[in-house]
Amino acid sequence: MRQLDRDEALGLLGTVSLGRIVFTRHALPAVRPVNHLVEGESIVVRVHDGGALASLLAPSGTAGVVVAYEADAIDAETHLGWSVVVTGYATPVEDPEGYASRLRPWVAQTMVRALRITPDLVTGFCLEADPSEPVTVCGP
Repeated sequence: MRQLDRDEALGLLGTVSLGRIVFTRHALPAVRPVNHLVEGESIVVRVHDGGALASLLAPSGTAGVVVAYEADAIDAETHLGWSVVVTGYATPVEDPEGYASRLRPWVAQTMVRALRITPDLVTGFCLEADPSEPVTVCGP
């Protein structure tokens, strides 16, 4: 197992489109699978009104709501791959319409809002093969 640096972890996060957002709901931890895109260091997810994630839409001008975001790509047979966790603040996206064509919902619900997760802490690891085997799963 090899620890990933921040840039490598965010780069790998951008290679997949599905992850899990972890947040607080009714004072308890909650997790939802969502699709995402990565812009620079930010992770953007779309939200539908009335859903659990709508509670994360803090008023503009605030620091946002603390969340964690996790995504991975680990092969079930070889057990090789990577996992990345981002912890930071979720804030409303100013122009969610701009993401409609690039971030399509996987469920049959209208998504009119979006969240931007700005990471404070980025951690990740790569599960690598024996160094004598030429298998690279986490980049060059």
